[in-house]
Amino acid sequence: MTQAKKEKRFDEIMTELESIVGKLESGDLPLEEALAAFEAGVAMVRTLNQRLTEAEARIEVLTAEPDGAPRLRPFERDDVQKE
Repeated sequence: MTQAKKEKRFDEIMTELESIVGKLESGDLPLEEALAAFEAGVAMVRTLNQRLTEAEARIEVLTAEPDGAPRLRPFERDDVQKE
């Protein structure tokens, strides 16, 4: 039986991406490794953007008015603590 690969959490991917950026910024990687790291970083950015888009869609559904219309209001940091 093949075990499905566990999907990494958003924050885990961000940590890996930050590590890759640090390595690339150092300038110490050989060209081939730098290119591979860059490609991996681009894939991570795409994954993170997709997850953010999905999260935004879920939030819109959860905060919609009863008729389905989006309920728009300015976001305030204190909202997280109030609710």
